[in-house]
Amino acid sequence: MPKTEFDVFWPRWLFLRGLGLIFLSAFYSLAFQIHGLIGERGILPADYYLHQASTSLGPLERVWYVPTLLWVSASDAALTAIVVAGIVASILLVFNLRPRLAGAFCTLLFLSCISGLQDFSSYQSDGMLLEAGFLSLFFAPRGTRPGLGLDDPPSRFSLFMLRWEWFRIYFESGLVKLLSGDERWRNFTAMDDYYQNGPLPSWIGWYVQQLPHWYHVGTVILTFGVELFLVWAVFLPRQFRIACFFVVTALQIGIIATANYAFLNYIVLLLGVLLLDDKMLERIGLKAQTKPEPKIRSIIYRRTESAILGIALYATVVAFVMGQSTTILSLPHRLLSPFRIANAYGLFAVMTPARFEIEFQGSNDGTSWIAYPFRYKPQDVNERPGLYAPYQPRFDWNLWFASLAPWQQNPWVVLTEQRLVDGSPSVLSLFREDPFHGKPPAMVRTVLWQYWFTDISTKRKTGAWWRREEIGPFSPSVGRDGVDHSGTPPTE
Repeated sequence: MPKTEFDVFWPRWLFLRGLGLIFLSAFYSLAFQIHGLIGERGILPADYYLHQASTSLGPLERVWYVPTLLWVSASDAALTAIVVAGIVASILLVFNLRPRLAGAFCTLLFLSCISGLQDFSSYQSDGMLLEAGFLSLFFAPRGTRPGLGLDDPPSRFSLFMLRWEWFRIYFESGLVKLLSGDERWRNFTAMDDYYQNGPLPSWIGWYVQQLPHWYHVGTVILTFGVELFLVWAVFLPRQFRIACFFVVTALQIGIIATANYAFLNYIVLLLGVLLLDDKMLERIGLKAQTKPEPKIRSIIYRRTESAILGIALYATVVAFVMGQSTTILSLPHRLLSPFRIANAYGLFAVMTPARFEIEFQGSNDGTSWIAYPFRYKPQDVNERPGLYAPYQPRFDWNLWFASLAPWQQNPWVVLTEQRLVDGSPSVLSLFREDPFHGKPPAMVRTVLWQYWFTDISTKRKTGAWWRREEIGPFSPSVGRDGVDHSGTPPTE
């Protein structure tokens, strides 16, 4: 990496405060969901998952390949304790109290949650946050209240690795769009229905989708231009990096406004702050004080940091270039893979061609069915899509992914039906309300719907944001006597 022309004390300070806020949003989101997802009466109980892992892995292997504090206890109380501790650590990081230690705890506690969440932690955003948290251990200043940490400047290698993460998120996403062969990217129609078909659309996205085709073609061109070309400015002199910052920041703000991708775009936006330097931020009044003599880190520390970050750097290259290779060359990546700190990225390689929604319905007679209302997903066609990010409703997100494949690839959907028949309070809390008011139905089924945004004229006439059409049953229905496969759709 070329020598930094100017200091990055203020960008580091802003980055770490923002990182604390993103961790806070992640733990805050889990506080309302984790019991329903992996609690004792959740959809995929962590205790059962860890028991299965312990029977197939040795004592050391299980801790390495499932790195979580839940090995000590996976009870509801333990889940609560980890999330509360994560919230406390995030607040400490936000207020710059022991930032290096606070960042370490944030990363460890979030990793503990992610490792136990199973199917509910398969998002690239989780890897982005864990990688940034890990790298911040070397980037953050030492001390209890270090301020800007003027006596403890960040190492060039740690700064490079965070910028490297930022670069990879963009560039690798651009490459996979080309390599995937998706005709929507090749014929410039990828953005025509993008705002409608994403996991959790926003009302602003509804309006943007009404714009003419030429606008959506322009956004495809802009996406390729930024991801494949502009981001190389990170390796160029500061003037190019600063210009790049303003372009990508505007892009991320646009994405945040038109879709709900949890904290994904916030972490990408935040990493972009590290393209700036103190001289640039002086223009808005952020002036660094006179620097004291920096503390000299021991040669052992410097060499250890270089070795660890060097292995991580190599693993990130292998992760993208060699993928699932089992050769000796990919060993560092395979060893680090459970920790999600050296990842391959690739957003929107293939665009979703249509929007489907899985709806849970309960009945006591098999004739009259009542829908369980979602908190965040589209359901009522007259309800305006919301703005939720950086909050991440993992249950709602996973249902969107599940709708794109046969139910057999997502058996947790049937487990959710079973929990609803059982009347699990923690699973019911994942929904907006219990339509059966504490008296579980005799049976629960899932129905697949297809959704489309309405057009402007329909919206004016009816007030509807959506129109929908029933496709049919999605997965087997579940009753008090067990699973009924009679109405199950065939495997595709």
